Amino acid sequence: MTHAIFKLVYFIELVVITLARRRALRRTRRLSPAVKHDSLLDRFLLYLSSLANLIPLIYVFTSWLDFANYDLPAWIGWLGSLIFAGSGALIWKTHKDLGRNWTPSLAFRDGHYLVTDGIFQYLRHPMYAANLLWGLAQMLMLHNWIAGFAYLVLIIPRTLMRIQNEERIMLEKFGDEYRRYMEKTEGLYPRLGR
Repeated sequence: MTHAIFKLVYFIELVVITLARRRALRRTRRLSPAVKHDSLLDRFLLYLSSLANLIPLIYVFTSWLDFANYDLPAWIGWLGSLIFAGSGALIWKTHKDLGRNWTPSLAFRDGHYLVTDGIFQYLRHPMYAANLLWGLAQMLMLHNWIAGFAYLVLIIPRTLMRIQNEERIMLEKFGDEYRRYMEKTEGLYPRLGR
């Protein structure tokens, strides 16, 4: 029974996050073309992590992966639900604060500027932090060795590579301004008491 509840909660939260991302994507597609800086490997990992989102959907809507289920206390699933909601809120806030500067790939548009306010006054990479939280939440909510871990296993290497590449191109574009920003903010998680 708890598997079914968390499947439903996961699906609802996934729909909400997907709608927020689609809205941001629609808004940015109307803007000037972006000059992309992502590599073939980065694009491959992006598509692979997108495909990893299909695995939980297969789990939610079929019994094909039920052989890999395991049981944990319900409170762990509810904790995962809260983390997933927090991840969704962080994704929404990041899109809101980035506005027209957001692109789904490592890219710059005409008029692109360094965003250092809103959530970005605390974190340089809140979207990647949200994705890692999503992976953790999925693992806590979907008590299945395949569906629960699929996103996290793929998002960790992609995130580490993407942060390294993004830091490099941000330094190339913004130079000392970005160096000063790096000194004032954390990468993936805020330092408490700062």
